[in-house]
Amino acid sequence: MSNSKVASGNASDPLYWKKIVVVLCLGWAVIWIYRTILTPIFPEIQATIGAHSNAEMGLIASFYFFAYTGMQIPSGILVDKFGKKVVLIPGFCLFIVATLLIGNATSLTMVYVGSLLAGMGCGSYYGSAYSLSSENIPLERRGLATAIINSGSALGMAIGLIASSLLVKSMGMDWQLTIFMITALLVIMTLVFAVVIKGGSYSSHLASQPANTAAAAPEETNEASGLFSMRMISAYVMYFATCYGYYMIVTWLPSFLQQERGFEGVAIGFSSALVAFASVPGALFFSRMSDRFRNKKVQLIIFLELCAAVMLVCTVISPDSTTLLISLILYGLLGKLAVDPIMISFVADNAPKKGYGTSFGVFNFFGMSSSVIAPFLTGVISDNTGSKVMGFYISAGILVVGTLIFFIVNVLMKQKSKRQTAAQA
Repeated sequence: MSNSKVASGNASDPLYWKKIVVVLCLGWAVIWIYRTILTPIFPEIQATIGAHSNAEMGLIASFYFFAYTGMQIPSGILVDKFGKKVVLIPGFCLFIVATLLIGNATSLTMVYVGSLLAGMGCGSYYGSAYSLSSENIPLERRGLATAIINSGSALGMAIGLIASSLLVKSMGMDWQLTIFMITALLVIMTLVFAVVIKGGSYSSHLASQPANTAAAAPEETNEASGLFSMRMISAYVMYFATCYGYYMIVTWLPSFLQQERGFEGVAIGFSSALVAFASVPGALFFSRMSDRFRNKKVQLIIFLELCAAVMLVCTVISPDSTTLLISLILYGLLGKLAVDPIMISFVADNAPKKGYGTSFGVFNFFGMSSSVIAPFLTGVISDNTGSKVMGFYISAGILVVGTLIFFIVNVLMKQKSKRQTAAQA
């Protein structure tokens, strides 16, 4: 039996893994529409709830990411224990309640509470999604399929940024109505999850196969070093650094373009969305490369992360709008969304195979913990300096340090493995 058949056998449907890819892509799209739709319309929100500082408005994102991050490990454990649907669907129901609360908010406190609940609801998604993908997608398609799933993030980010700028700023639509539109999308996605996602797991199915069946996927059956092996820790550090810069961009790029570069109206949304648009071809290309050259994942990750750090610096030192937009396009092409599928594949290769939910929960916990810090810290820097430029420099510096740690650990582990092989020979 081929790896493809083993992966799909769980659902007795040879197309099941493809359905999973499409559904998870759409799930990320809806989540990211919510994540990005609020930032460009902070002034309109303040017209309803009152004027507040940049740091206070930045806390809207920080509350969301605080709850989202805190849910990663618990939800991962629950996924491994009770299954994906049991965790995922109630999480999205809580997300629906959160958007209704934000849409009816009359104070910043209500927005904070809604953001906290939204983060808790979304916190069920990551472990469920990548457990499903890792257990059901054939090994030889894992990188590309993960890139397609992640492209939902780019799609949602683009829709959120453009919709808020176009509908609210240019067309004068009430900002609350855009939130209620997201509520409707969440209801639809919850129903889709209930219909498409099936029970069982690839791990249990694989365990029931003859020994030679499992051998069809040698990379899958390599003994993982453990949840806190050196390689896994280096991945956690790398993802923290990757996410820090990305969520700083997601939260504050629209404001930076408007207040410090003179962009206006719908141009703010379209320019910010360039990161998302460019990330899709980048993710598809580099994930395909990682599938073809599986032993070069570390080198590819290091290359992309260093390029992303350079682009973050170029964004703020660009002398004109054209150079700035090129820097944003290149950041999208080479940055977080391009490296995500390769990082996820790296974790799947090195994580304990009996606890994918927990492994991905811990991985995303470390990455998303930076998203709690970045929005608020950049807001504080802006309030004290009158500029967000230093926030970009800090993001680039963290990315370089994280890449260096990732490089050193994986080089040392590779050398250790060679020494052990030589000693055994």
